[in-house]
Order: sequence, then C-alpha cells, then structure tokens
Amino acid sequence: MTELVIFDNDGVLVDSERLANTILAELLTEAGLPYTFEEAVRDFMGGSMASMRRTAEARLGRPLPADLEDRYHQRLFDGFANLRAIEGVEAVLDHLDDRGLTYCLASSGTHRRIRTALTAVGFLQRFEGRIFSAEDVAHGKPAPDLFLHAAASMSVKPVDCLVIEDSPLGVAAAVAAGMKVFGYAGMTDPAKLSDADTVFHTMTALAPLIDGA
Repeated sequence: MTELVIFDNDGVLVDSERLANTILAELLTEAGLPYTFEEAVRDFMGGSMASMRRTAEARLGRPLPADLEDRYHQRLFDGFANLRAIEGVEAVLDHLDDRGLTYCLASSGTHRRIRTALTAVGFLQRFEGRIFSAEDVAHGKPAPDLFLHAAASMSVKPVDCLVIEDSPLGVAAAVAAGMKVFGYAGMTDPAKLSDADTVFHTMTALAPLIDGA
C-alpha cells in the first residue's frame, strides 16, 4: 500500500527541462565539448551537476571552467521568471491532499534551484519541510541514496513508497531503492523508462494510477 508519493522536480512538477538542457548544451559547447540539446537530455537529464561534470570532463580530457555551474544557474534562474508548472500536476497534488496521502520531493537539483523553481510556480508551501536534494546524500541518482534518504526522513519504508520520475536515471534510482516507480513520458522516450512499473504520458492519467497503486 502506498504511504508516500515521492516526486521528482524538474520535468515532473516544473516545466524546466527544456530550458535547463538548452543552457547546459550551450555552456558545454562554449567550453570546447560540442553538445546539442538532444544529447544533453540523453546524457544528463535527471542527474546532478556533479555527475555531469565528471562525465563531461572525462570526455573533454581536461577540467571544465570552474565557474560553469555558477553561470548555468544564473542563466537558469533568469529563465525561471517564465517558469510554469507541468500541466495537470497541480490537480494531482490537490487530489493527494484530498485523500490525505503524504507526498514529498526528491530532486538531483540543489536546494537553491529546487526552492527557486517551486517559488516561481507557487508550490513552495506545498513542499516546505519535505524537500530533499542530491546535496543531502553522498551519491545522487541513479544510486538509491536520495530516495532512501527521503523515505527515512518521512518515516516510511521503501516498499511503501511510490516515485514519480521522468528520467532513466531517476527510474533506476527508484528501482534500486526497492520502490514502485511510475515513469512520466512527457518529454522522455517511453522506451527509456521501460524499467518503471508503469509509464504514463499525461498528468491527467496520474491520479487514477496512484489510487490503484
């Protein structure tokens, strides 16, 4: 029985993945490692900036600029002025509130990024005190650490958790944590989410799926 729903943030709650991966591709290209938006989505969506740096530097053969993350976040936060919630997700949160089902957030983003995004779309108060970041654990997604940390903090067993994810890395992390996971194929190739228990394409489908979990 589901006792806790754990939401990813980028691409699940807030419609930020297109902006974020466009900026990342531009910065990597500027640093001498040509990247397209599609390649950034393929290689980095759902992961932390620390894992991105490790992967990119291994391919580049030298360190990325020390200020790349700062410039990334500055461009990202400037773009958050026009950030919107994923269509239909507010109704899902309302449904969970009506049911009295507890939910939280576990994201590869920094706490600052998460809170800035949630504030922009008006969701911060809904998640206050229930926000977990890759900054909180030693190993981010696809390791299970972040989801296990969220479950422990919320005093819920992993087997009683349901994760809502939109990236292969996030799905892998949830599976490794021993949690049920639903994959949101809003911007992701459904085939890349095939390890999820269920793949859904629109947020209007999510509430009934949670009710049946």
